[in-house]
Amino acid sequence: MLIREAKLAGTPEQFAQLDAAIRTAQCVHNRCLRYWRDNAGVSKNDLQKFCAVLAKDAEQPWMGLLNSQARQAAAERTWQSIQSFYRRCKEGAKHKGYPKFKKHSRSVEYKTSGWKLSDDGMSITFTDGFKAGQLELWLDGSARQLILSSKINRVRVVRRADGYYAQFCLDVERQEAGVYSGNVIGLDLGLKYFTKDSNGAEVACPKFFRKGEKRLRRAQRRLSKRFKKGAKPQSKNYHKQRQRIGKVHLKIQRQRKSWAIEQARRVMVSNDIVVYEDLRVPNLVRSRHLAKSIHDAGWTQFTHWLDYYGKLWRKVVVAVNPAYTSQDCSGCGYRVQKSLSTRTHDCPHCGLTICRDQNAALNILKRGLEVVGAEWNNGTAGHAETGSQEQTTGEISTSAEVGQPTSVSAVAEPVRTSREAV
Repeated sequence: MLIREAKLAGTPEQFAQLDAAIRTAQCVHNRCLRYWRDNAGVSKNDLQKFCAVLAKDAEQPWMGLLNSQARQAAAERTWQSIQSFYRRCKEGAKHKGYPKFKKHSRSVEYKTSGWKLSDDGMSITFTDGFKAGQLELWLDGSARQLILSSKINRVRVVRRADGYYAQFCLDVERQEAGVYSGNVIGLDLGLKYFTKDSNGAEVACPKFFRKGEKRLRRAQRRLSKRFKKGAKPQSKNYHKQRQRIGKVHLKIQRQRKSWAIEQARRVMVSNDIVVYEDLRVPNLVRSRHLAKSIHDAGWTQFTHWLDYYGKLWRKVVVAVNPAYTSQDCSGCGYRVQKSLSTRTHDCPHCGLTICRDQNAALNILKRGLEVVGAEWNNGTAGHAETGSQEQTTGEISTSAEVGQPTSVSAVAEPVRTSREAV
């Protein structure tokens, strides 16, 4: 499934109707969740039937204005949260994630009815009871042609700080041929360097939030001055400033996402096997000294895109346990204890002196090659070669010769490997 997004252009009255549809979908979610909590043995089919009851509710007549399939889509989202709760309970997870009521929803989802796309793809008309009418679609020409030539499974309306967007879920599988070079690489994620690989190449951390923090602080001070205690609702100037703050956050979010995609593509294009450390970010951010910098780095988003492009181009992506990758010597395996302030690895056993991050990247690469069945030859450090079917690093892999990965891409490691693309 592919998702293509277009910005909606319309009048304030039309956007007010879209807001009403979003609030109604939120109400359907909350009513379905309440129905599940108050009644034992409720199934997904029961929630679907309950949507028809909600449409005829005399106390909330506006529930019937929302398209019937949009109500069902809201009930499906509710059931997904319930099902995830059941799954975590069976797995014995520490945090069960009990389904919660929504307070600030930002989207409503339509299936195959309730909307109509124009023949030229320049506009979309919402035909449910809220009568938002016809809105223009702003997007590039290639995406417009793809939408017109594909089957549209769902249309999702999303409200963001800078406007309203329509997301088209297309029944199309993205297919791209990968270019295989025979290179392997290990990546160490950090704060001084966003990544440092096993070849010694480093990428500086962009620090988007740090750079925008001054502008954000100034905007939040202005918002605080416009807040009137006890006033309900607040003034128009207050809400205008609140929207400006939202746009600052949205810009930082987009910068971070664009950066993650760019770096992930760069790494996956030039390598056949990519190994990175499986960092537990929720545990790392417990440190109040480094929490802001860790969140700003965006490691999780970067690794998600690595997994996505690995699956798209049929390349091997492995996440390994990061324990002692910075302490162990990549040359002899001797464990050298060092603090975070020590940035150079100096092994007293074999005399190897190397950057701490590159030493970690080499250890990460060795662990990843053990997972995929390739042997590590320390004499190839700094060179780009993959393990062949003979399990040596002295030859270019079969994937580089015939243009497709070898059977070693089937990783059987208890740690996380390539995840499903979202």
